[in-house]
Amino acid sequence: MNAPAVLLVTTPAGLAHITTPAPRDAWWELAGEDENTHVTQTPAWLDSLCESGPYRDASRLYEFERGRRIVLPLVGRRHFPQLLDAEESWPADWGIGGPVYPGDASPAEARAVFDDLARRRALRVGVRLRPADQAVWAKAAPAGFHPEPHMTQVLSLDGGFGTVWEHRFRRHVRREVRRAERSDVEVEVDRTGRLVPVFYELYRKSIVRWAEQQHEPLALARWRRTRAFPVRRLEAVAAQFGERCAIWTAWRAGEPAAALVVMRHARHAKLWRAAMDRELAHPVHAVPLLYRLAIEEACAAGCRTFDMGESSPGSSLATFKAGFGAENFSSPRYLRERLPVTVAERGLRTAVKRVIRFRDA
Repeated sequence: MNAPAVLLVTTPAGLAHITTPAPRDAWWELAGEDENTHVTQTPAWLDSLCESGPYRDASRLYEFERGRRIVLPLVGRRHFPQLLDAEESWPADWGIGGPVYPGDASPAEARAVFDDLARRRALRVGVRLRPADQAVWAKAAPAGFHPEPHMTQVLSLDGGFGTVWEHRFRRHVRREVRRAERSDVEVEVDRTGRLVPVFYELYRKSIVRWAEQQHEPLALARWRRTRAFPVRRLEAVAAQFGERCAIWTAWRAGEPAAALVVMRHARHAKLWRAAMDRELAHPVHAVPLLYRLAIEEACAAGCRTFDMGESSPGSSLATFKAGFGAENFSSPRYLRERLPVTVAERGLRTAVKRVIRFRDA
């Protein structure tokens, strides 16, 4: 890591010191004090991203004269000219980023962070807010930042697993779990990274199924999905998080049927990835069983929430997660672009989908 650069700037909240990259000790301290810090807002997540992709640490620590400290997780692209770079918190598919801070930030402090980002010379700057931040931060975004809607689904664990099982799991989910418990499924949980190859082989099988469901050429699906989620990324996350990264795997007749990757930080758990061999997993309801066990463990660990990640409203995946009691929360991404890159990318994707008659699952 390069030596941090320290800037002194005048902001709407008074003088502020900005240190980049953000010192890890300060970041971990704030992540420990901010009870809303998501797994994906920790230094371990950023380090996994930089280790497994062409990214550099661009995180920023803001220290205001009245004592408030805010860390903004942020990455840029390595070896990119600054004028062509994208500095984001986070890039697409990497979940919720946004500021880390204990207590309540003032509107002036939130505006100071956005004003600093607006001055960046990067082609694109993006910040994905967590649901709890919108009251102050969304209002603080200046006119140059436009919102991009995203929905995340989160299960409340308040009341413990007994309450979750009886009052939040839907009846059909409880029935499927009971059937799985009576079947010939064996479950193993790995916290060392040993089962990374097993998970990734199931992920490759899932790509074939997703391509068929979405009417996508298999070669395109494999290229697109393995590029977005290479095996080295899972290896990096397992190494960075250690015991806080669990790979839950259901085995049937000695063969892997389904698997989940679940991470934890403080009182928040996150379901990051899921994959299965449908022919083995579906008849015995292996996936609902893994969800149940992972959620029960999160409750036992004292977690308040179980984040199931982003879904498209009305999709079959959103409906599946709702069966476990997950609720929908808005977590928009605010973008500032010097050229309409996102609009162009979205238009290109739409055109390709139309050509191949792609179907959103």
